[in-house]
Amino acid sequence: MTDQHIIQTIAHTIHVSEKQIQTALSLLQSGNTIPFIARYRKEATGMLNEIQLRQIQEQYEYEQALSSRREAVRQSIMEQGQWTEELGRLLDQAGKLQEIEDLYMPYKPKKRTKASMARDAGLEPLADIFWQQDPHGPSPEEAAASYLNETIPTIEDAIAGAANILAERMSELAPYRQYLRRALWKTSKLECALLVEEDEAKAMLTYKDFSGRIASLPSHRILAINRGEAQKLLKVTLTDTPDANIGKLIQDVTVCDSPYGQIIAAAAADSYKRLIFPQLEREIRSDLTERAEKQAISIFAKNLRSLLLQPPFAGQVILGLDPGYRTGCKAAVIDATGNVLDYGVCYLTGSEKQRRASADTLLSMIQNHGVTLLSIGNGTASYETEQFVASLIQENDLSCRYIIANESGASVYSASDLAREELPDLDVTIRGAVSIARRIQDPLAEAVKIDPKSIGVGQYQHDVNQKSLSAALDAVVESVVNYVGVDLNTASAALLQHVSGLTAATAANIVAYRKEKGPFHSRQELLSVNRLGPATFTQCAGFLRIKGGDEPLDNTSVHPESYELTEKIISHYGLTKADLHDEEKLRALQSKVQMNAVPVLAAKFQAGEPTIRDILEELRKPGRDVRSEFPLPLTRRNVVSLDELKIGTVVRGTVHNVVDFGAFVDFGLKTPGLIHRSELCNHPFRHPTDVISVGDVVDAVIISVDSSRGRVGLSIKKLKQSLKKPTES
Repeated sequence: MTDQHIIQTIAHTIHVSEKQIQTALSLLQSGNTIPFIARYRKEATGMLNEIQLRQIQEQYEYEQALSSRREAVRQSIMEQGQWTEELGRLLDQAGKLQEIEDLYMPYKPKKRTKASMARDAGLEPLADIFWQQDPHGPSPEEAAASYLNETIPTIEDAIAGAANILAERMSELAPYRQYLRRALWKTSKLECALLVEEDEAKAMLTYKDFSGRIASLPSHRILAINRGEAQKLLKVTLTDTPDANIGKLIQDVTVCDSPYGQIIAAAAADSYKRLIFPQLEREIRSDLTERAEKQAISIFAKNLRSLLLQPPFAGQVILGLDPGYRTGCKAAVIDATGNVLDYGVCYLTGSEKQRRASADTLLSMIQNHGVTLLSIGNGTASYETEQFVASLIQENDLSCRYIIANESGASVYSASDLAREELPDLDVTIRGAVSIARRIQDPLAEAVKIDPKSIGVGQYQHDVNQKSLSAALDAVVESVVNYVGVDLNTASAALLQHVSGLTAATAANIVAYRKEKGPFHSRQELLSVNRLGPATFTQCAGFLRIKGGDEPLDNTSVHPESYELTEKIISHYGLTKADLHDEEKLRALQSKVQMNAVPVLAAKFQAGEPTIRDILEELRKPGRDVRSEFPLPLTRRNVVSLDELKIGTVVRGTVHNVVDFGAFVDFGLKTPGLIHRSELCNHPFRHPTDVISVGDVVDAVIISVDSSRGRVGLSIKKLKQSLKKPTES
């Protein structure tokens, strides 16, 4: 398949023009990154977004692999002298890798099988006699008699060997395999049985005597079943209807009534049970797993994006607390720019004497440094730490509040080379408390230092293909970092390396340059950084910000290549670029800028409307942080007890994780409450992420409380229904 055919296929699949596909591929092959193309090449691509660009890239790679495999199969069959025009037509029509493999199966070199041994014994001509099904042919016994030798001593052995050849031929019939594949996907079920006693089954007890249609199995069930099977807790089988399926195969291969009908029927049954169904069972299980993994990875990616877009608590002095029992609660105070001001260890769950000393220590830290917010890790002893902090705030009438932070990955970061480089003078345990504080101060800047798989906002992330998971999560991090933008003078190398066009090496060079020369005064100064040339500058410059620099546009997402155009637009409104430094004149400009002027300005300056629109958006809100549009996580002053909860109570909380079956919400309890997908809303939706996201602040009503298991059920749907009811007068 030529590149043009591939482009046509992709255009048909994602419903965009061939010209858009061609342009996108050309830009990608020229070394441009997806964030750069999506943001700064809108006119060229016809406004393709990041999702569409990634689809184009992925499908192009798949179609190339498909084309390569098609050609390899073509060459192999030709070398065998088996090529036909009909086979070529079918191969060209094959749109999936599995269809190509089905066609190749009869010609694929095989390992030693029952059929190959029968061929080696000279029984293929006998199999041909049976296969042709001549109604006037000799009896099977008469036909087999002439094939007896030392290897095949009896007529029964000859017939059995020929039948093995027939069974293999039947297993290679592409039309039947395609029929059976469709039938199994429609009707089959996955059934589970326990391989251990119930008290040993743990979480897999849910799948005792489980049966579910494969066509409708949710991904989390498939991955759970796979885990149970891998741990040898479950026996898993795919159900089928063998009699009907064997009957269909016999019907497909039977030409007419002949003396060989029974042999054909027996070979069909053997082919189905020994060869066809086991192969398709493995294939279907593999496809189920692949689909489930793709879904799980997609959900993890959506959750990670929402988490990374959490707005920062800017301008706050934060006390980070990494709770613990035996080793104590590690504490660290950071200032508004993330620098460590103070640290220590408190024993909040120890003796009364230790608790009083810890209260004095924390109170001193809060008062001496003007702490405005406490960030408490949600790991071991988090609930006890929260109780202690709530009492401290109330008893001392403190104005600060606290928040529960997701501490997943903090311990991994604390022991990393990056943490040692950033905080060389601090013990590994204190680094964890610093991380917990910083991830509230600026979630994105801190989260990029942690392996995304360790952030803990997915489901079964350790059971999926780790290479695919890493690629998807890295793409999310890259997308968010470039969407938000990065402060060139404060960003760590860990954050900078995710900027379009930059690598770990160039990011490190930027930090080294900053340490040696001081802060950057303009984007153009980037060209002085070692190994950062014009091509890299073009890719990264628009995503890097400089606050208070020489060039006011350097603190916007306007790309340097559009500075001249931007100056013309500013001049059109009667101002100069230097006026952007003057707050009063900036407000005057913002009051004049109207988005409906885009077509007029585009015509006047001979520029693309998308670029004009983006420039006007920046002039209306220069230096804005796009994360400010999202709600801040809830902070608290007091702790909630499970015993205090009653059905019907309305609570407010922050969504911490969204999975296939619902959303987990932190509303101040030790464990989060669950909003099952059936309790999210009244209108239909495909997945909970369609209606709720990590970081959302929601109101919900308590619909169930299980104190013994520490579980609370919540409902948004029932709360909305109760609000619609008329109140009694």
